[in-house]
Amino acid sequence: MKSTTKFFDVIIIGGGLAGLCNAIHLSKEGMKVLLIEKNEYPKHKVCGEYISNEVLPYLKFLEINPFDFGAVKITNFELSTTKNQVISAKLPLGGFGISRYQFDFILSEKAKSKGVLLLQDSVIDLAFENNRFTVHTKQNNSFHSKIVIGAFGKRSLLDVKMERDFIKKKSPYLGVKIHVKGDFLENLVALHNFTGGYCGVSKVENNTINLCYITNFSSFKKYKNISDFQEQVVFKNHFLKEIFNNTTPLFEKPLSISQISFETKKPVEKHMIMCGDSAGMIHPLCGNGMSMAIQSAQIASGLILSFLKGEIKTREELEKRYIRQWNTQFKWRLKSGHFIATLLRKDKIASILLQFLKQFPFLVPIIIKQTHGKPIQI
Repeated sequence: MKSTTKFFDVIIIGGGLAGLCNAIHLSKEGMKVLLIEKNEYPKHKVCGEYISNEVLPYLKFLEINPFDFGAVKITNFELSTTKNQVISAKLPLGGFGISRYQFDFILSEKAKSKGVLLLQDSVIDLAFENNRFTVHTKQNNSFHSKIVIGAFGKRSLLDVKMERDFIKKKSPYLGVKIHVKGDFLENLVALHNFTGGYCGVSKVENNTINLCYITNFSSFKKYKNISDFQEQVVFKNHFLKEIFNNTTPLFEKPLSISQISFETKKPVEKHMIMCGDSAGMIHPLCGNGMSMAIQSAQIASGLILSFLKGEIKTREELEKRYIRQWNTQFKWRLKSGHFIATLLRKDKIASILLQFLKQFPFLVPIIIKQTHGKPIQI
C-alpha cells in the first residue's frame, strides 16, 4: 500500500471508552480528529461492564444516553468473602450495566457522525519533533498532528516500544469473562471473592449477565484449563458456584487476558496524553474502571481544547495541568482500590472486616465512595 501523509489537530491511538469519548468531545468543538483502532466494532472485551452514574452528565454532553440502548440501572451492592460471608449495601450514586460490545459500538457511531475519521490499523511507531507528532501505521500510513492521545488500553506493543516502566515488570494477573443467561437481580452488582481472586456479577442489556473475574496467574496455572480452575477454585464460593451452574453460557468459550498490570503509570509519556487504562488501572474489585476511562477523556479533551485555542500557552503547561488534574481525580482512588483489594485477598482480615461492617453498615457506602468520584460537572 502506498504511504499517505495527512494532518490532524489530534490523533487518538486506541478506540476504547477513553479514545472514543475524547474523539466525540474534540470533534464537537470543531477539531479535526483521527482515531486509530486495530479492532473492528463491535467486539467483546474482558471488562466488568459496570459504570458509575458519575459519568452521566458528561455522556449527556456527548449526546449519549446509555439507557436508550438497553443499559440496566444498578442501585445495590453485594460482597462475599472466600468464607461465603456476605454483606449488602446501597450504592451511594448508583450506576448502570452495559456491555463493551454495545457501548463501544454506540460511541464509535457517534464519533463518525461528528466527523471523526476512524481508521482500522495499528500504530507501529511515533515520533515527536519540532513541536509536532508523526505517527506511522502497519498499513504504511503516516500522519501528523499537534496532539496525540494514548488510549490503547492495559498493555500494548507501543508500551513496549516506549519502554514504559510498568511494562518492564511481569504482572501476575489474569482476567476471564463470559456472558450468560439466567436469573440474577437486575439492580445488583455483586463482587464474590475466591482464593486468589474475585468475580464481578451484574446485568447488561438484553437481560444478559456479565461474569468477569480476575485471579493471580500463579494460582491459575496449577490447573489444566479455565473449566478445571473454576471447578476447583472459583466454585468454592457458593454464590459463584450457584450462578455458574444455573446459567447458560452465551460464548463458545470464555474470553481471557493475561499480564494485567496495576503498577503506577505516567499520565503523560513522551509528550503523549495518556487516557483510560493507558494512564492507570484501578483494581476491578472496586468496579469503577470504565467511569475512570470516560472521566479521563473529559479532563484531557477540556485541556487539549484550551491548548489548541491558545488559552494554554505552552505544551509544558498543558502537560503539567493534565498530570495535576489526573492525580487530583484518580490518585486517591487508585491507592484506595489497591488497599481494599489487598485486605480482601487476606482471608482472615477479610472475615474480620466483614464482621465489623455488619455491625456498622453505614461505613460500607463511605468505603465505596473512596473509589468513586462525584458527578462530572460540564
